[in-house]
Amino acid sequence: MSILGRLLGRRSGGGGAGPAVDPAYGEEELRGLRARAAAGDWQAVRAGLGTVADEADLTWLIAQLAETTGSESWLAEAVAAEPDSALPLLLAGARQVSWAWEARTAARAQHVSREQWQLFGERLEQAEELLYAVAEREPTWLAPWYFLQISARGASLGPDVARHRFEAALRRRPDHLGSHRQRLQQLCRKWGGSHEEMHDFARTSMLAAPEGSPLGELVALAHVEHWLDLDSGDDRAYITRQAVRDQLHEAAERSVLHPAYVRGRGWRSAHNTFAMAFSMAGQPATANLLFGELGDTVTEFPWAYLDADPARAFRTCRTAVARAGR
Repeated sequence: MSILGRLLGRRSGGGGAGPAVDPAYGEEELRGLRARAAAGDWQAVRAGLGTVADEADLTWLIAQLAETTGSESWLAEAVAAEPDSALPLLLAGARQVSWAWEARTAARAQHVSREQWQLFGERLEQAEELLYAVAEREPTWLAPWYFLQISARGASLGPDVARHRFEAALRRRPDHLGSHRQRLQQLCRKWGGSHEEMHDFARTSMLAAPEGSPLGELVALAHVEHWLDLDSGDDRAYITRQAVRDQLHEAAERSVLHPAYVRGRGWRSAHNTFAMAFSMAGQPATANLLFGELGDTVTEFPWAYLDADPARAFRTCRTAVARAGR
């Protein structure tokens, strides 16, 4: 039985046709940029990114474009053609991080081959070189420090380096959700942290931010990660505890459900996370509310935790909570 089946207490079906994973997160600007990146049109990509003034928005867009298959080839050409520009270096460094993780895959460490580890390490080393070059040229930029957090975790550079890079990102943008997400991953038990550290970080960050801040999502992510680390049976018992449910409601009401919450770029990612968490926790009313806001926009994360087909997990949970809410 799949993880999704364990969660629902039965075998999960296909859930029928309908929503599918949207790599553009429902955002037309990103959809256009992804198409230009897939075509290898660096000048068009550069022009699109050049209109983005907000550092957090630029970092988010770069992170999505870095997933473009094959872009490492034309990015190397762009870097060579513009030796004095930091932007192609940044995207090239981000691509090396993403490409490294493609080599490693999402498998547990014991299931990664020696050849995969070698390729993973080589690409991370290249990413570090490129991203530090960007940081030196553009010391106020947030983006290189965001990606350096991911490469540090992959390269197992240790807790001191990880903390330094997180703090460097926050000096440039204290409220940056992406950097807080990366820090939470670093504190997960699977990366050498602990459940206690992870939950403390999530809750402390949420409470330190003003109401309406997107950082409330960290609490939901921490509970999802804790659930994922437990054995079958224990996982469901954990996620349906009243204390966990209460914390999920508090986090949602301080963030995505708060009147002051601003839907920035990629807001559907947080809604998907909360929708999944409330579905798992057996809270159909709030889950239905979030699914209603999302429509058919599915993000791969975190649904991939439940099923190799994230859209199927989304559809199955949406159907289940809709029935439970009647």
